[in-house]
This record gives sequence, C-alpha cells and structure tokens, in this order.
Amino acid sequence: MQKTKNKAKWHRRLSGWSLGAACMALLSPTQAALKEDIRSDAPQRYEVVKGDTLWDISGRFLKYPWQWPELWEVNAQIANPHLIYPGDSVYLYYRDGRPYLGLERDDEDVLRLSPQVRSISARDAIAPLPWDIVRSFLEGNRIVSPDDVDSVPYVLAGDDRRILSGAGDRLYVRGELPAGRYYGLYRPGQRYLDPDTGEFLGLEMETLGETRFLRQENDITLLEVTSSRQEIRPGDKVLPLERLPATSEFQPSAAPYTSEGQILAVPGGVRYIGRLDVVALDLGRRDGLTPGDVLAVEQLGETVVDPVTEQTLRLPGEDAGLLMVFYTYERISYALVMQASRSLAVGDRVHAPADDALVARLGLH
Repeated sequence: MQKTKNKAKWHRRLSGWSLGAACMALLSPTQAALKEDIRSDAPQRYEVVKGDTLWDISGRFLKYPWQWPELWEVNAQIANPHLIYPGDSVYLYYRDGRPYLGLERDDEDVLRLSPQVRSISARDAIAPLPWDIVRSFLEGNRIVSPDDVDSVPYVLAGDDRRILSGAGDRLYVRGELPAGRYYGLYRPGQRYLDPDTGEFLGLEMETLGETRFLRQENDITLLEVTSSRQEIRPGDKVLPLERLPATSEFQPSAAPYTSEGQILAVPGGVRYIGRLDVVALDLGRRDGLTPGDVLAVEQLGETVVDPVTEQTLRLPGEDAGLLMVFYTYERISYALVMQASRSLAVGDRVHAPADDALVARLGLH
C-alpha cells in the first residue's frame, strides 16, 4: 500500500495560513510577488549560447529557476515557442506592472521569402538540464517494478558452452519474451526499499548490452549479442529495450506541494553527493512526480547526545540543495542535483520547494 506522505513540514512553514489560501497564492501570484521573484541583477536581455540549459537561463532572471513557467509568455508567432535555441534572445519586460520573460528568435531562423518559419531540429534545442549526463545515465540504468521482478527472462547459457559471452556471441534465454527483434541485457543491482515502511519499490538494473532475436522454441530463445559493455553471464536478465527520450522538452516547475521523501541511493556507489550527480528517490508517478519537477533537499541534522538526559537526538535539518526529476517510474524517480550548498547524502529528505518560495512571498520566516 502506498505510504501517506508527511505534510507536517508544509503546515509548520505556513505558520497558521490556511492550506487553501496557500494554494491560491501559488496558483495566482500577485504582481508584487512576481516582481520579488526577479533577481536584482537580472539582465534585460540574454542571448542563448550553445551549452546553456533552461535552468541556467532561468537562473539568470529568477531567484527560483523552477518558477520559469509563471513568467514565460508564449509567442504565438514563433514555431514551437516552448523550445529555445542558441542565438535566441530571452528578454525581461513589464506589462501592466507584471514582469514577463519573452523570446526573440534569431533572424537567421526565418525564411525571408516565405511566411513559414524554418523548422529546427529538436535535438539542437536548449535542454532543461545537462542532457548528455542524463542520457548517458539512462542508457546504463533502469528500474524493474516489483510486480515484474520474478518473471524477467534470464540467460540460460552461452553458445558453444561459453561461461562468459560478448558481442557476436549467441545466448540461450529462458522465459517469456514479448514479440520483438531487439532486447537489452541487464544485471540486477540494488533492491530499493521504502525507508519508512519497508515496501519493495523496485530493482535497479545495470545495462550490459543489446541483442537481436534469432529463433525461439517453447520457452527458450536464441539471441545474438550485437553490442556489450561487459561480459555476459548465465543468470543475467533480458528485457525489451526501454524507450528513452531522444531529448527533453519539459520545463522546470515546483513538485506537487505534498511531495516529501528521501534520497534512496546514488547509482554507482558515490558516498558524497554534489552538483550534477544522479540520485534515486522514493517518489514516483504514483506520488504525482513528472519530469521537470524540482525538489529541495534537506540535509539530515547531526546526531548528538544530550549532556543532561544522555538521550541521543538528531538536530533539525537544513535545506542544502535542489534536484530536478528527469525520469519517473511508478514508485521511484531519478533526479539530477542542480544546486548544492554542501555535500548531500543518502537518507537526506526531499520536499517541494514551493513552500520556500511561498514563505518568502508571504513574509513567513
């Protein structure tokens, strides 16, 4: 059963304000509040360059980069105005006292002899976060849901009695494989459990390589290894290749205000977590998370012994970073650390950052 998320922190930060009023303040920010969200050193105009991310660009104008959608005004005259390309100009302007961020497309992108705007490949558009890091990670890792773990087909043996196999070798696989031509090879890794309830959330799989279908007889399938990152062994798992996004068109936004969980792990075994590290969270689609959602990280407080009572106590935590979710499963999500004021760690709490923005807007300190 899905656990009930703890909303105590949210209610403490509101300090007596009604939840309904808080939600309305988030959904319908006042002009004064929006002005306060603009950085004091924000430029009037910024020309996008290759290597920028949407997070970087919004951070030049806004105190809270995830509030980009609140101030972003879509220009209907520009083809796919939600995408930004190198050479475009993002500018700040005011209308009726309300700040807006607008977009001007590079003149070279317009065909002077035609009323149509030249189509630009989406792969050249500015991504919300460093997409090369994200894509490299997704190609090497995936999650299998608890419902599917026990039924995943596995390598029975290598061809010609091979114990270890690689590219060009053949594999005998046992189990029911869905119809298809190409499959991935995976090795089971960490089992993720909910830190509070012990619920099994999913099994992480490490990518070993890819195969193509040759033939099948009963529940045994013969596959040929087309590429491999590591040697393949009996017992390794076989699954249909996961469809990964070719690029990311989502925009940063605050996670649902009820979002609260923990950092489960850092795939790869890194002990200390910093900027641009990937983390696994105990929150997923069932918790309302979607790619682009931003979460604040609350670093666990230090454990101390009370000198009077000799009790072991944990000091209150402090917000120490921001994450952006880039891939979601039903119970687990992967996120990238966008900001970190100090080293983060497995077990640190994550929560929606909107409450911090709301506290600043309403003067609740």
